[in-house]
Amino acid sequence: MTHKIDKVMSRRSIVLQGVACAAGAATIFAAGMQSAAAAKLPPTAVSYRPTPKDNLKCSNCSLFETPNACKSVSGNISPNGWCTIYRKA
Repeated sequence: MTHKIDKVMSRRSIVLQGVACAAGAATIFAAGMQSAAAAKLPPTAVSYRPTPKDNLKCSNCSLFETPNACKSVSGNISPNGWCTIYRKA
């Protein structure tokens, strides 16, 4: 005589599995966003140049970090430089 055991999932187990999956996905997404935010663009990607464009220059950009860095662009950034992602401070 063979016994057939039917697996029946309760509503609670389905909900708990969904919550666990959502939590895992949120963790993976957050980690991906942090690594993307940490990555800086190369100067060529933003048409960086070491000279200002009229009155627009890195030293009065909200992304500039004294003495010679940028929150979004990698490398040595001149306070008198300029690029296409300039944002007035």
